[in-house]
Amino acid sequence: MTDPIKEAYMNIERAMYEFNVLLEQQVMTLRESETSDPTKLERLTHGAKAMRDSSAIFLSYAKFIACGMPDSEEMIEE
Repeated sequence: MTDPIKEAYMNIERAMYEFNVLLEQQVMTLRESETSDPTKLERLTHGAKAMRDSSAIFLSYAKFIACGMPDSEEMIEE
């Protein structure tokens, strides 16, 4: 993985992590609020989980591509 590609990957990884943390914080805020809309809470809860799962899938594939699509997983840098 070249340094610019590694740096770009790390930036994406950090941004997705931060985004997911913020979504989870919003879910917690809605849960603690007495005036929150139950439908909105349910949708945001499911959306936050979907984003977390999608982020993991995306990052896994992005790392694979960034590492030059090696023939085996052992060749992927940590």
